[in-house]
Amino acid sequence: MNRRAVAAWCVVLASTSAGALQLTLDRRAIEEAIFIGQSRVEADRTRFHVPYRVSVARPPVDWIDVITPLHRVELAAELNARSGGRQFSQREALQVLSDAPSQIDLIVELTFHPLNTFVAVPSYQVAILGPGGTRVQPRRLDRLPRFAARIEPSGPAFPLPNGTAVFGAGQPVLGGTLIAAFDGSMLNPNGRYDAVVLERETELARSVLDFAKMR
Repeated sequence: MNRRAVAAWCVVLASTSAGALQLTLDRRAIEEAIFIGQSRVEADRTRFHVPYRVSVARPPVDWIDVITPLHRVELAAELNARSGGRQFSQREALQVLSDAPSQIDLIVELTFHPLNTFVAVPSYQVAILGPGGTRVQPRRLDRLPRFAARIEPSGPAFPLPNGTAVFGAGQPVLGGTLIAAFDGSMLNPNGRYDAVVLERETELARSVLDFAKMR
């Protein structure tokens, strides 16, 4: 797999992304996602992730990663490659998609004040606001604490749900991750929405999601 070929695939993905968020992937899209995920060129994978990361930088929210079906397959293929697995197959990609059909995940990365007294991630909520103030609630929301300094990754982690509360045996909670799973069929693939993070009714952060710029 040479660098020129991978770069060409990245150009294809970028050129077809506008207005092309796909909730159902065809064979070509799956092959493209696998190709990028299996690339040995770190810079190409990093570039692929850029449109799916929404910077927030409003404490305690650092950023939001948007996981579309195409992004999900790429992340699964990338995870497989990093763990030394064999070539990621179309069948494995289809299994990844069948586990979360038409699902859009928002992965919200948090960093807390160093003098906080949290023993777990607070009961923050995540919602997507559409035109006219319509609110789409996640069908699942997981809160994962972080007890050590965050190692900055080149891209998001594959979203693995964990519905069980995690505690740190007295360790300070330095941050955490919210994984909010949304039914993509309730969203306009070409729409602009606001993602909001709430503590009860208090808005902690808000950022624009432009699905027309993703795929």
